[in-house]
Amino acid sequence: MVDSSPTSDELAAKVALRRTFAIISHPDAGKTTLTEKILLYAGAIELAGAVRGRKSRRHAVSDWMAMEQQRGISLTSTALEFDIDGRRITLLDTPGHKDFSEDTYRSLVAADSVVMVLDAAKGVEEQTRKLFEVCRRHRLPILTFVNKFDTEGRDPLELLDEIESVLGIAAAPLNWPIGRGDQFRGVYDIQDRQVLLYERHMQGQRRAPVTVSHHRDPQLEELAGEHAYREFIEGIDLIASAGATFDHAQYLAGRQTGVFFGSALTNFGLEPFLEGLVTLAPPPGLRMTKDGDEEIDPASPDFSGFVFKIQANMDPRHRDHVAFVRVCSGKLVKDMMVMNARLNAPVRVARPYKIFGRDRETSTEAYAGDIVGLVNPGRFAIGDSLYVGRPVEFPLVPQFAAEHFGRLKLEDQRHKQFDDGVRQLEEEGLMQVFRTKHGRDPVVGVVGALQFDVIQSRLQTEYGVASRVEPMNYHAARWLDPPDKNPQTLAGLGANVLDVTDRRGRTVLLFPSEWALQYAERENPGVTFLSEVER
Repeated sequence: MVDSSPTSDELAAKVALRRTFAIISHPDAGKTTLTEKILLYAGAIELAGAVRGRKSRRHAVSDWMAMEQQRGISLTSTALEFDIDGRRITLLDTPGHKDFSEDTYRSLVAADSVVMVLDAAKGVEEQTRKLFEVCRRHRLPILTFVNKFDTEGRDPLELLDEIESVLGIAAAPLNWPIGRGDQFRGVYDIQDRQVLLYERHMQGQRRAPVTVSHHRDPQLEELAGEHAYREFIEGIDLIASAGATFDHAQYLAGRQTGVFFGSALTNFGLEPFLEGLVTLAPPPGLRMTKDGDEEIDPASPDFSGFVFKIQANMDPRHRDHVAFVRVCSGKLVKDMMVMNARLNAPVRVARPYKIFGRDRETSTEAYAGDIVGLVNPGRFAIGDSLYVGRPVEFPLVPQFAAEHFGRLKLEDQRHKQFDDGVRQLEEEGLMQVFRTKHGRDPVVGVVGALQFDVIQSRLQTEYGVASRVEPMNYHAARWLDPPDKNPQTLAGLGANVLDVTDRRGRTVLLFPSEWALQYAERENPGVTFLSEVER
């Protein structure tokens, strides 16, 4: 039999063409609109469904849940795969709302680089700072897109200074805006020394026409107006004198962010940004194993990958579970037998899928950097490492302590559907489920209170179950180390601390206040109260 396995050189060539990046932002900075316009430019969709678009337009392809479409916000991360200029692009669209930050964190683990979207008027906002720190910990290269420059915003020099002072990363512009607000006329490509002039067209529905001329072209001053042109020239001179030039090596090392200016809604600055992203963003690189003693080469012939997300009910006709797998090395093909390191057992990959929002199609092959969906017959969990050949285990995806708690109560008699829904929504990481020593009603914990609304909505729409959440007066959950420590032997807990167990049978203590937690920590110096554990 002829061995059809690809050689390392063939694998390296496939990997070199791949780009896997996540988009992060504070809510309302324009992340979803930017995602849609990237897909439009790539030809992956024919009509952009921006939130502020015409009523006849459909919803954003990345926001496929009913509640996302009702509220106009992203509640869950999703993968979108498409091709640009011969490169295979995988875009991970993440929730911007702080209540869903754990889902965003898991997606960032699967990315090779990040696009950070800022609002031109608001600059670096709270959620952007938090997500940036996650990117920094994972040493992810970051490109920045300063959005909404066609509306009234801050001075671009001021925005650059804020990126550097607040986030602690050097900021180097790759283009420079010509005017702002209603005087915004385009961008100047600093490297190529070209001016790209844009005009609104069809409310941003189609690609904006592009005119290229020299930046000293007299027509530019006429189009921009005297004030905008003078401001533009002053900014270019200051950037040149400050020496804030883009350094690709510094960007790849996570020490510098390249900055683009534009407007996603009206397509201003989209094309140079997308060209820069495809050119500058890194292909998949080495992945560290769980123990930190080995790096997995993406061109290694043996397949390896890890599950970073579980999503229930993506297809309402089949009510299945899909495991999102980041491929880290080798080649994954249909019907391949892979080992699940957690189970120490083989699993057949009957039908891997390419993911595009809610839509999916069978994938014939996948390489490092690709995100594939595997229908989950109860054999996959978030954090699972999958491999063929030599055993590989990647770092586990952590579980963070919940900050909001409530009793989840069934409002009708559909107990089986209720139990199935609770179990499946917990498996995908939407919530943490705790059990008390008495009573049937589960205690659910979430990072943000908006997740309670999502739980009730999804139980109703996906499982046909009416439920309600009764808020509980607890503000912190902690696991114990050593894990076998009996809570009854701990000092200083008080009657208001609730002793529960998680899905793995571990003891979890729910504290009514930060003071109560700190008091327990002082009274029990031999015990560590953990805010983060392995899933």
